[in-house]
Amino acid sequence: MAEEENGATGGGEFYLRYYVGHKGKFGHEFLEFEFRPDGKLRYANNSNYKNDTMIRKEVFLTPSVLKECRRIVSDSDIMKEDDNNWPEPDRVGRQELEIVMGNEHISFTTSKIGSLMDVQTSNDPEGLRIFYYLVQDLKCFVFSLISLHLKIKPI
Repeated sequence: MAEEENGATGGGEFYLRYYVGHKGKFGHEFLEFEFRPDGKLRYANNSNYKNDTMIRKEVFLTPSVLKECRRIVSDSDIMKEDDNNWPEPDRVGRQELEIVMGNEHISFTTSKIGSLMDVQTSNDPEGLRIFYYLVQDLKCFVFSLISLHLKIKPI
């Protein structure tokens, strides 16, 4: 119960940062977001394709939204995983996931995952699958929050 109160959905520190990117013919292209302990969600997307400009957004989240993010992370069991047998970042790109939840702190680094086939053929398909699906869930969550925030017009 103490872990539930401090780690999964209750109090205690919570921080999450995700980055995926590569350096290619269009320069440094990346997607990054972080949930900060002060409740701020920071989002950045840099795609130089067709001279696109960097998108940066920041929004403060309510405690219930942060609690839901914590629940997503907790339910995934990612905090039990280890990236020692995951593919190393390469020329295709890299992914980073850092999480502080309660008194636990983890940091993962791996290559970009193109498909579930990359996951299944890795040296740790179960652990990488957990990472892959958590990242998908977090991206959907963040994209929903950002689009909701930007479509609401003030009175």
